[in-house]
Amino acid sequence: MCFQTDMNNMEMSMTKAKTAAEKATATAEINFKTGADAFKVGMEKAVAGYDSLVGYGKDTAEAYVKSATIAGKGIESLNSEIYSYSKGAIEESITAGKALLASKSVHEAFELQTNFAKSAFESYVGEITKLSELFAATTKSAFEPIQGRVEALVDVVQSARAA
Repeated sequence: MCFQTDMNNMEMSMTKAKTAAEKATATAEINFKTGADAFKVGMEKAVAGYDSLVGYGKDTAEAYVKSATIAGKGIESLNSEIYSYSKGAIEESITAGKALLASKSVHEAFELQTNFAKSAFESYVGEITKLSELFAATTKSAFEPIQGRVEALVDVVQSARAA
């Protein structure tokens, strides 16, 4: 009988141990699955955030290239305008110099020089105004492509936070 009681106790202990092991295994499996799911969701969010950041970087690079292209064309226009003004100013100076040398009197030379100075100054002021307007327009056009990039970065960061 003692032997029978010991056997019953052993069977009960084994059943309890088996039940406890099954519960521990089930809990471990649930925890592992929950952890794996959380890791998967976290990785998906990280990849989505990375993709949006890469997209932002690509768009920003394209904006800078477009901006540089516009700036280059604007500088080319400015250079062309300066060259044509300089060429015209030199030609006018040569013409005025020849006229001055051909003058018959000091009074005539003084009038020629005064008229040339007035004309050259007016031409210079007009050219500076024209160059300023061209520079302002070029600057505005060159910054248009990159103007919204900071706002786009804020949107990327906020969407990554929300995810």
